Amino acid sequence: MEFQAKELFAKHDVPGAPGIVATTPAEARAAAEKLGVCVVKAQVKAGGRGKAGGVKLAKTPDEAEEHATAILGMEIKGLTVHRVLIAPAASILEEYYFSFLLDRANRQYLCIASIEGGVEIEEVAKTNPDAVKQIAIDPGTGVDEAKAREIVAEAGFPEVLVEQAVTLVLNLWKVFVEEDATLVEVNPLARLEGDVLEALDGKVSLDENAEFRHEDHAQFEDKDAADPLEAKAKAKGLNYVKLDGAVGVIGNGAGLVMSTLDVVAYAGEAHGGVKPANFLDIGGGANAQVMADGLDVILHDAQVKSVFVNVFGGITACDEVANGIKGALEILGAEATKPLVVRLDGNNVEEGRRILDELNHPLITLVDTMDGAADKAAELANA
Repeated sequence: MEFQAKELFAKHDVPGAPGIVATTPAEARAAAEKLGVCVVKAQVKAGGRGKAGGVKLAKTPDEAEEHATAILGMEIKGLTVHRVLIAPAASILEEYYFSFLLDRANRQYLCIASIEGGVEIEEVAKTNPDAVKQIAIDPGTGVDEAKAREIVAEAGFPEVLVEQAVTLVLNLWKVFVEEDATLVEVNPLARLEGDVLEALDGKVSLDENAEFRHEDHAQFEDKDAADPLEAKAKAKGLNYVKLDGAVGVIGNGAGLVMSTLDVVAYAGEAHGGVKPANFLDIGGGANAQVMADGLDVILHDAQVKSVFVNVFGGITACDEVANGIKGALEILGAEATKPLVVRLDGNNVEEGRRILDELNHPLITLVDTMDGAADKAAELANA
């Protein structure tokens, strides 16, 4: 969120007023009494907050309290506002746009900068694309002072701001690299009275793959907005993404799970248009406990009407998977009420099928093929 991005900016000497976070109208009023004329800004992980009515100027503490009352609890792009940032008002002469991001398509980093940007950067990009500069950055060399000066010159910052801009670019690059970010954006980057550059807003996306290097990043997680099932899966170390369909999907290997989602969606066309309810990859070396944890998450999803377990045994042997299913059903007991369609193939498949045949559980249907299993799971979900 903006206030968190500004905390990271401050850590790396990027100029900007952090403001005061408030979770109640009374706290907003108290903050305004300290700051004077201020801006009440909704704190959600979404753009377009101002256009949605989530950013308001307050000239008095009364106005700050009034705006906070209106903004707290409102929804912006499906996200509920639980806190507001009370930021000191600024005398803005010009608004600019600046960002560093990961350019996956070209396997490099990219700087996007515009001195005609600010909050209307999307419109500028449409009407005057030449004003939005895109500068490629070699990952091997990154941004040193020479590259920073090249960026500032290419963007066309006014001469009076050049030295400030060079320092700011270098410090934003520190945020990008040292925090393992995939995006660092300042919009607007403002030229204030007195020719001072300041980051008035900020957006930072952090790479979760680097979490092991940043224990402090846990504080940035928005637990209020997290899907409870995704939070539960994360706590169990599962690679899970909630979707909006009715067929729960478990597989081993991201490629197989993605293929399974497609096959379920295709099969669902013949059964009332049912769709997959989730992505859940138990991984190549998953054991019985991981399978049990995965079923525990999926079977507690109210939207799920049936579950398709699609496993090709390799490192994960099919008998391990079968024992996982058996153990999960024993643990869940009466809570398990949804049919499971199981397709096993590969390593130890005969033993895996024997275990499930012997279990003879009324919720389990064994199907030999992936297409057949997807069709059966879709049929059961629709029924």
